[in-house]
Order: sequence, then structure tokens, then C-alpha cells
Amino acid sequence: MSAAKAAAVRRQGDAISLPLPLCYAPMEARPVEELPEGDGWQYEPKWDGFRCLAFRDGDIVDLRSKSAQPLARYFPDLVAALRSLAPRRFVLDGEIVIPVDGTLSFEELQLRLHPAASRVAKLAAAHPSRYIAFDLLVGPGGDRLVDQPLSKRRAALEDFFAALEPPPPALELSPTVTDVDAARRWLDDIGTGLDGIIAKRRALPYASGERDAMVKYKTLRTADCVVGGFRYGSNSRLVGSLLLGLYGADGKLNHVGFTSSIAAKDKADLTRRLEAIAGGPGFTGKAPGGPSRWSTERSGEWQPVKPGLVVEVRYDHVSGGRFRHGTRFLRWRPDKAPEQCRMDQIGLE
Repeated sequence: MSAAKAAAVRRQGDAISLPLPLCYAPMEARPVEELPEGDGWQYEPKWDGFRCLAFRDGDIVDLRSKSAQPLARYFPDLVAALRSLAPRRFVLDGEIVIPVDGTLSFEELQLRLHPAASRVAKLAAAHPSRYIAFDLLVGPGGDRLVDQPLSKRRAALEDFFAALEPPPPALELSPTVTDVDAARRWLDDIGTGLDGIIAKRRALPYASGERDAMVKYKTLRTADCVVGGFRYGSNSRLVGSLLLGLYGADGKLNHVGFTSSIAAKDKADLTRRLEAIAGGPGFTGKAPGGPSRWSTERSGEWQPVKPGLVVEVRYDHVSGGRFRHGTRFLRWRPDKAPEQCRMDQIGLE
């Protein structure tokens, strides 16, 4: 997060007296190809939703995305549910999800990010959101818990839920197990609502903004990438492919591949969006068009854009710091900030 954005978030949180600021960064996960095994690990479902820290201080309820962007205006139903709880001071870490016809709909979450309050209210009435909590960062007495090991935080979270008698339908406790085989069975038992498995070290404190205490195993290898540029289609003025980037440890945006699996019906609107943010260097580190085995005569024919759009893609292999083949477009990630899309997602720095 930029210094200016962090300052703005702090100003918005002046009325909150909790021991954590609204710009507090959630703990992140490092991708792994196999779930870790052995003593000291706790396993949880990885839900397909928006990661969210939920703050309550008296009558004030605030929801923040991974990039500390405010979410409360888009989920008034969830705000009301959290405000109805007996505990008046707490900070929860969890996932906002929207069930539709027995599965979790990421598309419905994206629809909620609408500027019109009337539209948001209509969507909330049709498909209410839910909050699946998996960590307690500030206890109901206002105690800061992030310095405690996960084992103690989890016990405090279970006590928090046990005291709700019962929790409202919009709030639920995410299950955990310490047996890796039981965690693997979730992939079959929970089904399409599951995005993978999270493994956390029970002895470690909450690692704000870091990937040291938590890993994620996904059935598909995916990465969240910044759109750093695009190419028009052959003999067309509509977008043909998106050029993808990830930030390195030096803060520079490196070109790592492309995706061209864009639905034809979406191309005209996407082209307008891209042309509206065209300009700038696009990639500030490794850029398209440099010498490589993937270069073609069209490598230099690309349009840079200002980094602002984040997309999740599926890939099969990484070689030479890039996706070996074209990736598959999965979905837009408006809940993620570009600077959160780093090379360590694919095992590189």
C-alpha cells in the first residue's frame, strides 16, 4: 500500500480506538504444490470469496479488503449482522462469501461493488452475504491477540462464537483440523465452495502482511496478476490479449506472460476500459519484446496501461521467470491491489 493510501485509511479510522488500525495488513499465504504434514500445522478450507478484516468499536462497524479498501458500503447486510452481536469491540479475520443455489458465487460478490446504494440493497436482498471467520485479532474485551500463537487465537475465536448463543445466520466459524488426510477430504466433501486448503503454523503469531506462517494449496495453479498492457487482436481494434505482470522485490513490475482467453462478448467493453487507462511505461522491470524464446515479430506491438486492473489466471508451468504457455483467464480481482501481486506467488522474487 502506498504511503498516501495508508494515510487516508488512518484518517478514516480516527474514530476507532481499537489496538489495530484499519490499514492493518492481513496475513498472507505462500502457494505450495503439496500440503505440509507433521505436528504443528492447522488446516482450514480456503473459501472462494473476498478476504476481509471486520472491525467493530461500539456502534462503528468497518470492513476492509486485503488492500485496506473499505467494503462496508457494499455489504450493508453483513454490517447489520456484526452490529447486532453482543460483543462491542473486536477484530475478526475472515472471508465474505455469497451462497447462490448451494454454491459460492464470486460473480455475485463482484456485482456488489456497485456505486449505487439502491442497487447494492437490491442485490443484498436477493442474495445475502455471509462472513466466515477464521481468526480473532482483537478480543471482545479489546485485547490485542495478534502477538499470541495461533493455537491461543483459535481457542479465543471458538470462545467468541460459543458466547454468541447462537451466531446470526450471516456469521459462521470456519472449521479446522490438525489431520492432513481430513483436510484433503474437504476437497471432495465441500465441493465448489472450496478454493483449496490453507495450512497455518499453530505456534506462530499473526504474521501481518507476510507469508511466513501460512501456506495455501490449490487444486489449480493460479496467480493474481497486474494487467500491464495489452495487444489488439489480429486485424482488429478490439483487445486480443492481456499482458500480465508481477512485482519483484525491487518494486518493479515484470512481464510474466499473457492471457488471450477473453470471451468475445466482453471484448468491446474491455477494450474501452483498457484504452481509458492507456499510457505510462506499463512494465517497469522486464518488459515484452525483449530477447527470449517466446518472442515473435509482434512482440513489440503492445499498448502499455497504468497498473490498476488485477486478474486471476490459471497456468501450468513457470520457466525463465515467465509462464511457459498462455494462461487461462479466470476472473477479475477488484478486491486486490496491484502491489499485492508479487513474484513470490510463482516461487520467484
